[in-house]
Amino acid sequence: MDDAHKILCPYCRAELEEGAAGCPHCKRSFAGRNPAGALPVGTLLAGRYTVGEMLSLDGEGILYRGVENRGRFRVTIKEYFPITLSAERGSDWQLRPKPGSEVLLKTTRMDFADLYRSIQRITPATGLEAVLDVVEANNTVYAVLENPGGIPLDQWLDKQKKNVTPEAACVMLQPVFNGVAAMHQVGLVHRGICPENIRVLDNGRARLTGYATIGLRTAGSGLHGQLYEGYSAPEQYSAVEFEGRYTDVYSLSAVFYRMVCGQSPVPAAQRLVTDSNLGARTVNPAVPAYVSEALDLGLQLEPARRIQTVPQLGRALSSPQAAEEEARTLHAAGRRLQREKKPALSLTAILTGILILLAVLTLLTLWGLLGRVGQPEEPPASSQASSAPSAVTVNYVPDFVGMTYSQIQTNRQYAGIYLFYVTEEYSDSAPVGTVLTQEPAAGTAITEGENPTIRLVISKGPQMVEMPNTIGFTQEGAIHELESRGLVPSCFMVVNDGSYASGCVVACSVEPGTMVEAGSTIVVYIAADRDVQITTTPETADPAGQGESQDGDPEQTPAE
Repeated sequence: MDDAHKILCPYCRAELEEGAAGCPHCKRSFAGRNPAGALPVGTLLAGRYTVGEMLSLDGEGILYRGVENRGRFRVTIKEYFPITLSAERGSDWQLRPKPGSEVLLKTTRMDFADLYRSIQRITPATGLEAVLDVVEANNTVYAVLENPGGIPLDQWLDKQKKNVTPEAACVMLQPVFNGVAAMHQVGLVHRGICPENIRVLDNGRARLTGYATIGLRTAGSGLHGQLYEGYSAPEQYSAVEFEGRYTDVYSLSAVFYRMVCGQSPVPAAQRLVTDSNLGARTVNPAVPAYVSEALDLGLQLEPARRIQTVPQLGRALSSPQAAEEEARTLHAAGRRLQREKKPALSLTAILTGILILLAVLTLLTLWGLLGRVGQPEEPPASSQASSAPSAVTVNYVPDFVGMTYSQIQTNRQYAGIYLFYVTEEYSDSAPVGTVLTQEPAAGTAITEGENPTIRLVISKGPQMVEMPNTIGFTQEGAIHELESRGLVPSCFMVVNDGSYASGCVVACSVEPGTMVEAGSTIVVYIAADRDVQITTTPETADPAGQGESQDGDPEQTPAE
């Protein structure tokens, strides 16, 4: 029968017919496993994924266990289902907006899809939970994520009998630091870094999970916000303050603080009223002074006084010299900010100043009139005035970056002042036609009449490449072929009954000849050795149907 009509049991991964009410192999019924409104256990999604039990629910959507049917490995599936914008779904499972929320639901759904597609282009990457697929169905969007295994960092820390040393914390969190830096390089900010969203794997390495759009992680947005007390930055508690890379720096500093101090920092919302957060060295005297100072700089309430990038934070936490340099730089910046903050004048002072100015002008006018009495009238100075230089008008180059070229072309003011020289480049992050860079830079002074040439680099959108046919290639050969075309292979072992050559490609997530974006992740299915068992037998299945292993699963081992 066609694979499109097959599902896998989410518990034992035995093959079943689509629409099956339960699994005869592990004797589990699918009915009633998920609450009303969630997709039922056993739902087939995009012809490739079987939906399992609901794991969690937040203001943005539902997280399910799942199985990738072709490779028979476990995944997690995030469904966009904002509770503040969505009406109850019917038996067709289509997501419908609440009255009046149609536009906001559509735009936030697009934000969700864009976020996960952007992350898919940079994963699998060290320290980040990989996004394997983004599927549009049921009038919503589903992000299919790898199942990284391990346990959440908060649970791991609860099991420890002593605080983590700064050196060990640096080693453990280094993959996460690298992953967050990779997100920042493509313009993404995580906004949800906390022990709950960091998993510690069996090998001791950490992996960052818990992606979400800005609406979920910012107070006062259209979504039901989800902030993490002690770890969310102060700017996340305001819908009008800008969030940037330094927002994740605050959260990473808070996670590090929790690891070395045994307690989380005071929540930012409380600190904004009265900042009673203690330095790390005060809480734990064993923390070196330079680490305590680095954490203090990473946890500054004002973004301008905070360490700005993740690499800077990593260096400051691991080197006394780097911590001292960061402190010197930020303290100097703080003094400049203090000087720039001039106290506002009171109304009394303003009125007094106006009265004094009027009095001075009146005295000067009287003095001039008295001085003219008895003086001969001077001849007109038209000849002198004609020789005086005329005033020069200075303009400043606007900021064109982020605008579309069509917006610039249709603006008569720009067309009358500037000449444009345009070139194009591929961009994974900017839409087609968007200005990437400009020369001269915004704010450059020019005199009227110059008609300067502005050089603009315009986005051509993502580069598209043709998916090669790698069926039958060895794993090494397939990786080389895909990487040579700018694609990112993610290899998984699949069951082999002897029909395939061990270690060779049997299928890919994208059909040969398909045009895909350069940098896209391609799931490559590698035939396992014949004696390797991939499917769980009914005898070894969890009889309760609860708490399937999230880590160290030999049946879900990605091909290394």
